[in-house]
Amino acid sequence: MFVVNVEAAVYQRDCWLIIQRSLKEEHAAGELSLVGGQVEDEGNSSDILERTAIREVFEEVGVKVKGTPQYVHSTSFISNSGKKVVDIVFLVEYDSGEAYPKSENEVENVFWLTTEEIMSHPETNEIVRESIRRADLIIKQYV
Repeated sequence: MFVVNVEAAVYQRDCWLIIQRSLKEEHAAGELSLVGGQVEDEGNSSDILERTAIREVFEEVGVKVKGTPQYVHSTSFISNSGKKVVDIVFLVEYDSGEAYPKSENEVENVFWLTTEEIMSHPETNEIVRESIRRADLIIKQYV
């Protein structure tokens, strides 16, 4: 059985919304990450992954996004506590709101970073780097 997690690569003017995970988090505490969280049970539902991405961005950092989330890629991993996780990343465009650690149990800090800053940051893991690489390629297709 897998936990289903959704993350949002939030983009605005050549920067990505990146969080530093709370030091209280069970998995990857203190690491840089995309905003995201687990899919909640909604019964019979459509577009649950996309709604989860939008909901998690607002719940964790107080930011609204616009448009329909665009699929970037999916990965799987085993969390620090041994849970098997399927992680789906969506590209979303910033709409409004001042990003801040709204959910302090999940978010320690919030940053707007360029692709290069994310790639070179020592607290960025390879999964986040790959997600940003792929999301950046999608953005560049439309520029």
